[in-house]
Amino acid sequence: MRKALRWLLALTVFIGTLSTAAGAATAAESEPTDIKDRLLSIPGMSLIQEKPYPGYRYFVLNYTQPVDHRHPDRGTFQQRITVLHKDTSRPTVFYTSGYNVSTTPSRREPTQIVDGNQVSLEYRFFTPSRPAPADWSKLDIWQAASDQHRVYEALKPVYSANWLATGGSKGGMTATYYERFYPRDMDGVVAYVAPNDVVNKEDSAYDRFFERVGTEECRDRLNAVQREALVRREPLEKKYAAYAAENGYTFTTVGSLDKAYEAVVLDYVWGFWQYSLLKDCDTVPADAATATDEEIWNSVDTISGFSAYTDQGLETYTPYYYQAGTQLGAPTIHFPHIERKLIRYGYQPPRNFVPRSVPMRFQPDAMRDVDTWVRHHADHMLFVYGQNDPWGSERFRLGAGARDSYVFTAPGANHGANVAGLVPEQKLLATARILKWVGASPSTVAQAKPLAGHDAKLDARDTEREPALRP
Repeated sequence: MRKALRWLLALTVFIGTLSTAAGAATAAESEPTDIKDRLLSIPGMSLIQEKPYPGYRYFVLNYTQPVDHRHPDRGTFQQRITVLHKDTSRPTVFYTSGYNVSTTPSRREPTQIVDGNQVSLEYRFFTPSRPAPADWSKLDIWQAASDQHRVYEALKPVYSANWLATGGSKGGMTATYYERFYPRDMDGVVAYVAPNDVVNKEDSAYDRFFERVGTEECRDRLNAVQREALVRREPLEKKYAAYAAENGYTFTTVGSLDKAYEAVVLDYVWGFWQYSLLKDCDTVPADAATATDEEIWNSVDTISGFSAYTDQGLETYTPYYYQAGTQLGAPTIHFPHIERKLIRYGYQPPRNFVPRSVPMRFQPDAMRDVDTWVRHHADHMLFVYGQNDPWGSERFRLGAGARDSYVFTAPGANHGANVAGLVPEQKLLATARILKWVGASPSTVAQAKPLAGHDAKLDARDTEREPALRP
């Protein structure tokens, strides 16, 4: 009897095993295998468009996100993402510019280095990824980091290899904040030219930067054009008024054409060093005093952009200015080469660039918290800055608690600084660490070379240019 029972139990287990195996096989057969089908099987994911690109699949998608991650039942919005798909077995780079997402296939430097997939995310409240109605109190760095966390959790089952977070400028800030709030998600962070304004009211580092950047000759040329644009305020503002009328530009948000004009002119020197190189000084009028009005106008317009502080120019960037005035902070610099009587407003605060209907209150602890965390807890983080980029004046720094983390500066570089522009020893080290973080073999790490060949379209290295004084 005991043997019979034993045999019956064994038969039951065997049959159960067969059933489980058959069920698993059926489930495996029913799971989608095409990458588009796998992506669209994720709850909340929908397709906007698929675009062809040789060697990749490229998708523009919408993903349903909570307006408030603390209260996910209180409404949702659609957030745009793009996926540059290489292979599910390859590492994945999570990129954000901190602004709108581009829907043109592109590959950031870490993606080329690891020869991987790239997921790019549009920052919340940049249209069309904006809740309606817009509760601006839900635009903060924790909510944005939580957006990234949910996208990562949704895509990790598809892209199961190692992940890196990256971004340039505000995107580098975004990658850093994401790591601060969700340090277990990523296997490494590569943050390019990320400002770190810890104490918003103390900006003397910027003044010191402008005293010594480049050469004296170049500084003198730029300062003279900037001053001359204020000396010739009356005739050039008449030109500005005609330009605004021709293009349908208005000045309700900033308050007046006069305020907008001065804001553009005061951005001039900063804008040059942010986006130009020392060799570009030859394009600046050599003698501002004898230059024509047209030459002064064209130089300022080329570098600063006279449309920047119009209502139409500001509208796209309302989310940035809101964040600058509530958490990120904004720089203020002085102009010792310009008589005080020529400057009516100085660097204007972010509040001036956001419609008054949007309430704002600055939170001084937000950046202090991130800075303290990076100094004491950074792990597998790489920060890259440009020697001649004003935004690097206030940067992230590492403390005793940081592990396997680095801050490097590319000589002569502007706001487009990258790993490729570092001195050879740092370039090798940075490339090797990036490869190590994504789990590359020891021999591959030792070679310290990008795994993907250069693609002229995908790997365009243009500086991420945001008009006016924006990172």
